[in-house]
Amino acid sequence: MTPRLDYFNAAPQVMQAMVKLEQAVANSGLERSLIELVKTRASQINGCAFCIDMHTKDAMTHGETAARLFLLDAWHEAPHYTERERAALAWTEALTLVAQTHAPDAAYEGLLPHFSAEEIVKLSLLIATINAWNRLAIGFRASPPLPKAA
Repeated sequence: MTPRLDYFNAAPQVMQAMVKLEQAVANSGLERSLIELVKTRASQINGCAFCIDMHTKDAMTHGETAARLFLLDAWHEAPHYTERERAALAWTEALTLVAQTHAPDAAYEGLLPHFSAEEIVKLSLLIATINAWNRLAIGFRASPPLPKAA
């Protein structure tokens, strides 16, 4: 698939705002593993190959296991995730699919035993940010790099 345009060069000042938002998420105090799981799961839901590739690689670089990444699409059935991660993944699905789910009370209430109010805001901003990145990458046809020949 051919990229439609280089959005960073087409609108550098606006894209700097996205970069700053990404930095705020990265420095939010949420666990790196949780951040990468959320980014990957939202990207799976949205079908963003570029972001799935990026965030699975980032997760593995920071110590995430292949098993947890391979099972992420079936996290409901897999015993590999903590209760905190499960709550975050449920909220990720609820907000990523907000037009269908309308952010159900059950998904929000599932956060309360595991996240402070501040962390819920940070998690929600993380989800909003990856969804924005997904829309840019998909809309402008960013694609993951092909592996280098052996």
